[in-house]
Order: sequence, then C-alpha cells, then structure tokens
Amino acid sequence: MNNRSQVYVGQNESALAVNKVLRNTYTLLAMTLAFSAVVAAISSAMNWPHPGLILTLVGYFGLLFGVYKTKDSAMGLVFTFGLTGFLGYTLGPIINMALSMPGGGEMVATALGGTALTFFATSAYVLTTKKDMSKLGGLVTAGIIMVIVAAIANLFFQMPALHLALSAIMIPLMAMLIMWQTSDIINGGERNYILATVTLYVSIYNLFVNLLTLLMAFGGDE
Repeated sequence: MNNRSQVYVGQNESALAVNKVLRNTYTLLAMTLAFSAVVAAISSAMNWPHPGLILTLVGYFGLLFGVYKTKDSAMGLVFTFGLTGFLGYTLGPIINMALSMPGGGEMVATALGGTALTFFATSAYVLTTKKDMSKLGGLVTAGIIMVIVAAIANLFFQMPALHLALSAIMIPLMAMLIMWQTSDIINGGERNYILATVTLYVSIYNLFVNLLTLLMAFGGDE
C-alpha cells in the first residue's frame, strides 16, 4: 500500500469514527433529554421541593464524578441517566415556580423554544463549517468556574441583581460550550460519546434554566 492509499484509508477511518461518535452522542442525548423530561414532569406533578444550590452542586458533581470514572463501561450509562434524572428532578420546582406566575406557560414555552433554537443553531454552525473551536475551551471553563464561585458567594450576599447577571452570563457560555464540544467531536478530540452527551446535556439544561430565570425576572409582576 503506497503512502497516498494509507492517507486515504486513515482519513476514511477517521471520518467513520467521527460519524459513530456523533451518532451515538445524539442518540444518547435524545434518550437522556426524554428521560429528564419525564422525571421533571413527575417532580412538577408531585410538587417536590427544590434541593437548593448546595445539594444540587453536591449531587451534580458527585454523579459527574461517577460518569467520568465509568465512562468506558456500561456503568457510565447508569451514571449518565442518574445525572440527567437528578437534574430533571430539579427542573420540576423551577417549572412550577414559573407556572405559578402570570403568563408562566408562555415563559416555559419561550425558554424551551429559545433553548432548542440555540442548540440547533450552534450545532449546525459547527457541523457545517467544521471550524476548530478548541480555543473556546479555556474561556468556557474559566467562565463556568467564575459563575459557580459567584453563585456560592451570593448565597451569603443575597443580591438579586447578581443572580440575574450570572444567568445572563451563563447563556452565551453554554452556547460556546455546545460549539466547543461539537467541534471537539468532529475534529477528533472527543471519542467518548458518554462524556460528549453529558457535556451537551448540561449545556442544554443550563440554557433552559437561565433563560427561564431571566424570563421570570422580567416577565413577572415584580
């Protein structure tokens, strides 16, 4: 086999690997979103209380640690559904809060629509252009750490304006995270579909929650 043939075979194998990761990622993402929606609906119907920021962070990072530790085994799927189910549970009280407000149904629908539009637009852009978005990784990571630290600090300061500012910051951060993760898949940087799914799911979750938070803040009576 000459060098040209070897290059062609290598490129073909790489393309097949990328397509497989994309296919598995989007399949698992659809399943986890559906599962999370069912859990959120049950949580909302049963009027379960929100666990609060600290317990949410503990549960999230604990389950996320489990995902990373078992990402190459079947248990990785178990932890993935555990994580997305837990986050789905936290959505129930948030949705109930929105629905209790005037125009709450429209707020939830708008947040869902905005989330879906953002996800599909950012994903389509990267999949179409195939641009390398690796430079976004450091910016997104630093931004998320900053938001988490500020959110914890705000537990003591109780500043509504800061809470809204953090929600506004999270929306573009999550859009960039979607672009970075999608780029990482198609450019060969990510070959584990479980990790890719969790990253995209968390991006979608945070997009929805923060969009809804802003809509409730500016669309309510207060």
